[in-house]
Amino acid sequence: MLSIEEIKEEAQKLQEELVAWRRHLHQYPEVGLDVPKTAAFVAERLREFGLEVRTGVGGHGVVALLRGKRPGKTIAIRADMDALPISEETGLPFSSKVEGRMHACGHDAHMAMALGAAKLLSRHREELAGNVKFLLQPAEEGPGGAKPMIEDGALENPKVDAIIGLHTGCIWKSDKPGEVYVSHGPMMACLDRIDVTVKGKGGHGAMPHQAVDAIVIASCAISTLQSIISRELSPVEPAVVTIGKIEGGTAYNIISSDVRFCGTVRALKQELREFLDKRIHGILKGIVQGMRGELEYLYTYGYPPLINDAEFTDRFARVAKKVVGEENVKEIPEPTMGGEDMAYFLNEVKGTYFFLSGCNPNKGQTYPHHNSRFDIDEDILQLGVSLFCAAVIDYLESEKA
Repeated sequence: MLSIEEIKEEAQKLQEELVAWRRHLHQYPEVGLDVPKTAAFVAERLREFGLEVRTGVGGHGVVALLRGKRPGKTIAIRADMDALPISEETGLPFSSKVEGRMHACGHDAHMAMALGAAKLLSRHREELAGNVKFLLQPAEEGPGGAKPMIEDGALENPKVDAIIGLHTGCIWKSDKPGEVYVSHGPMMACLDRIDVTVKGKGGHGAMPHQAVDAIVIASCAISTLQSIISRELSPVEPAVVTIGKIEGGTAYNIISSDVRFCGTVRALKQELREFLDKRIHGILKGIVQGMRGELEYLYTYGYPPLINDAEFTDRFARVAKKVVGEENVKEIPEPTMGGEDMAYFLNEVKGTYFFLSGCNPNKGQTYPHHNSRFDIDEDILQLGVSLFCAAVIDYLESEKA
């Protein structure tokens, strides 16, 4: 089977194609679940490599299967396809050609690296002891494409035994492209939402005793919610309750009859998000009813926490050190409270999700994700391919009968 050096050499030879794929995808971004042109492009490339391709999985998802000639396990490589509703301001010659749409989170690079891994591994299918599935999913940025794909059988026929995915960009303030960050457990938080309506009784601003002021009730409730984090959770237990939007009132001298607010809840454990739901509801109900108001409350469970399998991650980290050097593979300093629907895949099968730094201050590539000037150092594309391929080969070889 291929050695690490042979993998890196073959990946380097793909660099020109990787850049071309990434730049094409960058120019034609699509948002959310509706990514037909993107899905068609990746599906066409995967068919060219001789893979068995299924489209329309869970909507516009693409599943491609590379069957090895020898029996063995099945490992999946996942990449996201969707862009963001952002107007690009990079000034790059391959900037977005779609007004108000931009690949500002690196998904164009993720797809290019997955395609590169498919092309490289397809050349060595005779040597593969098992299968490799490629999962190209829409709507990572919302409302979520992983779950519909799973429900549509993306992890079946053949059943996926392990999975790997990555994210690139400027991560952990790294100023060195090609650094790899791993986590042997929780890596990203759940992505939940609360929607609340407080109903009171409107009235004249000069006669508050004749009204039930929904703004006062909501203000008290919002402030008190923060006591859950500061007084009901361990100081070393990461959790966030953020109210990001509030609406209420019609004029300066009218007491509002209703207020609506919504926010996000983040946690790294399933049991903690259930606790937060219960306590947020309890506090809101107590305050609103205690102040003579009425409450409408909705807690929406979004993406679950992203938790890597420790054993699989340990195996990947050992392989990654051989690819990029031991000094360039690091444990994340702390989990991020951002969310990622790769978590749904990792809830079903063991695997790992890692960060690959694409930040390069020397090239001006320092802008954060979701910024209109976001860009990556394209030199890391071949590294992503090498990491994917090395991890796949290591897993299949170690698990073969």
